[in-house]
Amino acid sequence: MSEDFLKNPLSLFDVRGKTAIVTGASGAFGALAAKVLAGAGAKLVIAAGNIAELDKVAHECRALGAEVKPVGLRPSNEKNCDAIVAAAVEAFGRLDILVVGSGKNDVAKIGDMTPDRFEDVMDANVTQSWLMARSASRQMLAQGHGGKIILMSSARGLLGHPAGYTAYCASKSAVDGITKALGCELGPTGITVNAIAPTVFRSALTAWMYEDTEKARGVRPAFLARVPKGRLGEPSDLAGPLLFLASAASDFYTGHILYADGGYTAG
Repeated sequence: MSEDFLKNPLSLFDVRGKTAIVTGASGAFGALAAKVLAGAGAKLVIAAGNIAELDKVAHECRALGAEVKPVGLRPSNEKNCDAIVAAAVEAFGRLDILVVGSGKNDVAKIGDMTPDRFEDVMDANVTQSWLMARSASRQMLAQGHGGKIILMSSARGLLGHPAGYTAYCASKSAVDGITKALGCELGPTGITVNAIAPTVFRSALTAWMYEDTEKARGVRPAFLARVPKGRLGEPSDLAGPLLFLASAASDFYTGHILYADGGYTAG
């Protein structure tokens, strides 16, 4: 085995010139993923339904030196997913990395959760991840040079939650299953399929947990008691795992769920 990488081990994490798609790029994880890859030198197609936020993220990525093509589509059906992939090929000639950052949660106790609401969560988190991986993998297979597919899971794919998370937990467990099955299916082709599974990290939706309020003080201690690192997650805690899974450093990793959770799922 060649050990040329030892002359520059950081080259294993080099994604300069690679073409990446990030869906859900207007959301917390998707926007972070886009900016991390932009700062690392990748060319980007960023997709989301919120055009105003998408344009803002595109501007931030360009400020980091990246070539960026925004696409105002959600991966909500086969046609949209194919169009997002086609946009990457049209703009940059190929596709190397897919990050599925789109998804949703809907919290309700099972007696109050309607079938339609349950199906909406499953569609956003499971079906759309599958559809986007399907479109991207077809392009990667046609190119014949492998690729990186990164899905968005959660610690809730492994653990339950008492506060009305049946739809979310079920959907993230299904994402884990897709990750493992596609990791096995596509592994021989050089395409790796992995998932990042965080616990709570700072975003617009979770900002209240970081504040010094009565509500936060009532919830945070019990949660932190389960986290060996003793703190809530920050966006930077997801940046390293993302770059690892998007680069050659993870070429021998596929079908893997990477828990970015401060040890939450270990205890």
